[in-house]
Amino acid sequence: MEPGAPNFFKVVLKNFDVLAGPVLGLVYPLYASIRAIETKSQVDDQQWLTYWVLHSMLTLFELTFAKALQWIPLWPYAKLVVVCWLSCFNGAAYVYEQYLRPLMVNQQNVNVWYVPKGKDPLNKREDIITAAEKYIQEHGTGELQYVLDNAELNRRNGSSYYGYAEEYEY
Repeated sequence: MEPGAPNFFKVVLKNFDVLAGPVLGLVYPLYASIRAIETKSQVDDQQWLTYWVLHSMLTLFELTFAKALQWIPLWPYAKLVVVCWLSCFNGAAYVYEQYLRPLMVNQQNVNVWYVPKGKDPLNKREDIITAAEKYIQEHGTGELQYVLDNAELNRRNGSSYYGYAEEYEY
């Protein structure tokens, strides 16, 4: 064995995170992402899209807290373990299924048709019936039916936008 070989291995082991980080965090995911694009399966697309979102979030976190993270001696190795889990062990798909998807898919939109401006003299808020009667008096039943039909159509189409009368003050 050559005399410089032990020193070379020592340097490689000391800088393992610097060498393995780009390979496990960028090179392999880039290669796998390109392969995922070429397949018809959506499972691998989900894995790699989620990976890149999480990798971006991790990078933003690291850039934001760089001064604090430099004081944590094991941070580069912890990041390497997280990136390795996200990319090589389908951790990104797990994070998506367990945490991101429930937040995004099960959102319930609450759409208020009319919120009264003020209160009556007895300090009671107007209710929806009073608001509907007021709207009918100002615009007629045809306009109310138009707004309700648009709301129903948008509800069926999955849209969260409801067609309000533009000139009416809510």
